[in-house]
Amino acid sequence: MDFAEPMISEQEVVKDNLGPRKPRLLLAASGSVAAIKFGHLLHSFSDWAEIKAVVTKSSLHFIDKASIPKGVVIYTDEEEWSSWKKIGDNVLHIELRKWADVMVIAPLSANTLGKIAGGLCDNLLTCVVRAWDFNKPLFVAPAVNSYMWNNPFTQRHLDAISELGISLVPPITKRLACGDYGNGAMAEPSIIYSTVMLAVDSRAQTNGNSL
Repeated sequence: MDFAEPMISEQEVVKDNLGPRKPRLLLAASGSVAAIKFGHLLHSFSDWAEIKAVVTKSSLHFIDKASIPKGVVIYTDEEEWSSWKKIGDNVLHIELRKWADVMVIAPLSANTLGKIAGGLCDNLLTCVVRAWDFNKPLFVAPAVNSYMWNNPFTQRHLDAISELGISLVPPITKRLACGDYGNGAMAEPSIIYSTVMLAVDSRAQTNGNSL
């Protein structure tokens, strides 16, 4: 797993000047057991997009570092707090927002859903969302216990993020990690990939290949 690199390199600027490029995807994981699939998600998107990743502290409990594709840089809260030293230095969550064409949070935990819906920003992931330019697509794929999914707060929070323009990749019904059977499992990586890819490619075609 690689950590912290310059946000926008000279090579990236040159690449932009040469013409069309791959979409820049910021893929994020919050604290859910479904984060065990994060490496699979990164591999799913790797041929289609340039990728940077943001993970919360709790998600690292589930992510298999060996599953992360070589060359994908993972940003954590530590980089957010340590990268700024003085006025004029880059602010990591702002630089990530500038770099990305699209953001995907998968898995999205109930806790992070509530934070985003309430405008809270107490870690790198939620700071990026709070600073996000909603002219650019942002997708979330929740992963929660079925009772948490059916909790009245969840619908309120989903309504709130929908008003922001955040797109939902709905959870599925299956046997959950806790042993319960019900709705709330994260959509399969192939579904998340195809949903995002089709939406972003369609948007690019509508805008004349401009992301």
